[in-house]
Amino acid sequence: MASPGSSSIIMPTNSSGSEELQVVAMDQRKRKRQLSNRESARRSRMKKKKNLDDLIENVNRLIKDNTQMQTTLKATSQQYLAVDAENSVLITQMMELNTRLQSLNEILDCMNGKSGNNSNNNNGYACDPYQQQQPFDNSSFMNPWNLVSVNQNIMTSADMFLC
Repeated sequence: MASPGSSSIIMPTNSSGSEELQVVAMDQRKRKRQLSNRESARRSRMKKKKNLDDLIENVNRLIKDNTQMQTTLKATSQQYLAVDAENSVLITQMMELNTRLQSLNEILDCMNGKSGNNSNNNNGYACDPYQQQQPFDNSSFMNPWNLVSVNQNIMTSADMFLC
């Protein structure tokens, strides 16, 4: 029997003619199926190629993004190290300035006659533990020639605080 789309007409004249028509119809169906299979395989290959191209494009984009992120991370790490080093310097300076301030406050306390850590009583003696206890004389303090030691810097170092 012929398929509805075939152009061959089947006429029952004899059995051998009918067999020939059946063979022709089967050949036509076979060729049609082969053509359909080829077209399907071609579409499948095209789809596979498109998917592969998309994946390659994604890989290239991800590699580019990764490179940019690594560059940004490297720059940020360098900035962090610079800020951390500056922070360490500032902490050291702060400790030094706090020590200086504490020393200057102790000097002011002694000059104002307040009892500090270095004096046992408030009877007018100087608070400097490295000098012999001498009576404090306001008139000698007001003499500008005696201010040499007042103008000297108090030097400290962060090394003295490290354990």
